[in-house]
Amino acid sequence: MEDLRLDQLPGVGPVTTKKLSDAGIHSIMDLIVRGPVELAEISGMDKDTAANIVEKARQALVEGGMLAKDFVSATEIYKRRQEIGRITTGTECFDLLFDGGVETQALTEVYGEFGSGKTQFCHTMCVTVQKPKEEGGLEGTVLYIDSENTFRPERIVSIAKAHGMDPEKVLDKIIVARAYNSAHQTLILEEASQMIQENNIKLLVVDSAVGLFRSEYLGRGTLSERQQRLNKFVHLLVRIAETYNCAALATNQVMASPDVFFGDPTRPIGGNVVAHTSTYRIYFKKSGKKRIARMVDSPHHPEQEVIFGLGEAGVIDPDSETKKKTTKATKSKVEPEVKEEPKTDSVDVDTKIEDIPEDSE
Repeated sequence: MEDLRLDQLPGVGPVTTKKLSDAGIHSIMDLIVRGPVELAEISGMDKDTAANIVEKARQALVEGGMLAKDFVSATEIYKRRQEIGRITTGTECFDLLFDGGVETQALTEVYGEFGSGKTQFCHTMCVTVQKPKEEGGLEGTVLYIDSENTFRPERIVSIAKAHGMDPEKVLDKIIVARAYNSAHQTLILEEASQMIQENNIKLLVVDSAVGLFRSEYLGRGTLSERQQRLNKFVHLLVRIAETYNCAALATNQVMASPDVFFGDPTRPIGGNVVAHTSTYRIYFKKSGKKRIARMVDSPHHPEQEVIFGLGEAGVIDPDSETKKKTTKATKSKVEPEVKEEPKTDSVDVDTKIEDIPEDSE
C-alpha cells in the first residue's frame, strides 16, 4: 500500500501531483484526510473530478485493509474498537473517567477557565503516551501545536522524573510547532500527515484549538467566517486522528454566558461547531486547592465527575500529596521519640530524686 503513489491514481498526472505535494499532500492517505473540496481548490480541477479521485484513493485503502468497508456488521465494528489504543493518564481518577485512558481515533476536548489544569493535563499526556504498552502507554511520539506559548520543557522534565522516565529521551520524542495565527495553525495541521507517519506520532495536542480564532475574528460580523474556518480545522483534526490511529487532544477556552441566572454560567468557546465534532468533552474547574473534571459529553461514558490535583507528576490523584505529607509527618514524629527515649528516662529519675525532701529520712 505504501508503494501506491499519487500519480498512480486515475486522473492524477505529474502537474497535479506537484500541486498536491506543494500543498502538503504526499500520499493517498493525505487525500482522504483533506477531502475532495480542498483537493479541487488546490489543484484547480472541478469538484466532481476531485471527488472521483478521492473515492479511488478510499477504495484502494479499503482493499488494503487500512479503512473500513462501506457496510459492516456491528460485530466487526466492535472488534475494530477493541484494537483502539488507550493512553493512561497516570492517575486512577482520570483512567476511571476515561474508562482506561485517552482513546486514539478520537478527539478529546478539555475546556475550563484559566488555571484549571488544562495545559498541565496536556503535558502529563505527553509523558504517559511514551510509556511501554504494558504500563498503559503507546510507546509513541507527540506532536504539540502550541498556540498560546504555554509549552514548557522544564515541566516535561519534572513530570518525566516523577514517572521514573529519562527526561532527555522524553523530550526528544515531543515535536513542538508554535502557531502564530489561525491560518498558520491550520497550515501546520495540513502539513502534519507526513510527519505523523514518519515519526510514529500517537498523540496530537493542540493547546489551544480555538484561542487564535477567537482573538482574530471579533464581533458578530465575523462570526460566520470564524465558525467556517474553525469547522474546517476541527474536522481536519478528527480525520487525522481516525486515519492515522492517533489520539487528538485539544484544549478550549471558556466564557461566562450572560443569560444564565442559576447554575454554572461557564460555556466553552466554539459553539456547536466544536461541540458536535469533539468525541469527548471534559470540563475542568477549580474548587479551592482541588480541581474537578467532569465528563460532559461522550458516546458511551456516563456523565460523572472526578477530583484531581496538580503536583510534580503533572495531574495526580487527590490523595497523592496527602499521603506524601502524612508519611513525612509520621517519620518526623517517630524519629525524635526514638532518639529522646533514653533522655526521657534519665530526666524522670532525676526528677523523682529531686522531689524527695532532704529531712524525709
